[in-house]
Amino acid sequence: MKVLVTGGAGFIGSNLSLKLIDKGYEVVILDNLSEQIHGENPAQSYTYNLIKDKCKLIKGDVTNFDDCKLALEHVDIIVHLAAETGTGQSMYEISKYVDVNIGGTAKMMELITNEKNQVKKIIVAASRAVYGEGKFQCGVHGVVYPVSREDKDMSQGDFEVKCPVCGDNVEMLPTDEDSKLHPTSVYGHTKQSQEELCMIIGKSINIPVVAYRFQNVYGPGQSLKNPYTGILSIFSTRIKNGNDLSIFEDGLETRDFVYIEDVTDSIILGIENNNANYQTFNVGSGEKTDVLTVSNTLKEKYQSDVNIKVTGNYRLGDIRHNLADLTKIKMLLGYEPKVNFTKGISNFVDWVEKQEVEEDNYELSIEEMKRKGLYK
Repeated sequence: MKVLVTGGAGFIGSNLSLKLIDKGYEVVILDNLSEQIHGENPAQSYTYNLIKDKCKLIKGDVTNFDDCKLALEHVDIIVHLAAETGTGQSMYEISKYVDVNIGGTAKMMELITNEKNQVKKIIVAASRAVYGEGKFQCGVHGVVYPVSREDKDMSQGDFEVKCPVCGDNVEMLPTDEDSKLHPTSVYGHTKQSQEELCMIIGKSINIPVVAYRFQNVYGPGQSLKNPYTGILSIFSTRIKNGNDLSIFEDGLETRDFVYIEDVTDSIILGIENNNANYQTFNVGSGEKTDVLTVSNTLKEKYQSDVNIKVTGNYRLGDIRHNLADLTKIKMLLGYEPKVNFTKGISNFVDWVEKQEVEEDNYELSIEEMKRKGLYK
């Protein structure tokens, strides 16, 4: 069976492609080898070299009709991972995120709809960003889905999420797939559109679609060059350059970090299990970890003497917490995360220690956001 992996030379795509090849699938990759991820010379990119010469690689773009058409030849399964990623960057490179994430997906679905093909299933990478702040419990109003936190509160050092009815602080709950969708960033909006486009068209042409709302994916192979996304890689690159870590807000914001192997396993479950058809699933670890713990753990494991500064600064569009409710994917697909954060971060650090130290461009990304008025 032939699988097309768009964005297959990237972090998730390269790891998935190798696992599919090991399972006997024929893999073709469509990837534009973005400089932001792979650097100026893709031949030196870790993830590119993982898949080089192991499968067919088409250097092309999902926004290009001809590239998509070529990539779709004789394909049975599509795993659509290609996307621009990064909440902060999406808030000012708006047309880029819309063109790639929505426009590229639309081109692919239009081809599948109007051109002869043998596609039998589509897997689309969505994101937990579609939930915005997510699901919370108010002591007075019960389950609520708060809107974006307000600048006036955060500027006073109040970073907590508020009840949209009474304005009191609320307590985070694990967010399930039936939770309200109201993304707080352009990135989240485009991921919601990707997911919905695929589901609408898939149902209309009787091709099953499976959507995965990934939490914060990490692990060996995560780009150390990209200063816009991936907190573990950003912090690691800063530490390896001897630069201090600046923590947003109060450092108590939390994320659900899910290890790369658990993510690729979940995708294969969706490919091979018909219970997944036309379903949307959260993919996470089911554990929350605060950013201050992340930074201290990395500092300890790298045996570094850099300073950790809790700055009180914040980015508009960021969420406070996220934690995935995994009930649905466990019940329908038998998914169980196998790698907890303690083990996963050790594996990641061991891998980073074997890589060349990359240039740290994080401060440049912050300066960009300051100029746009998105960093406070």
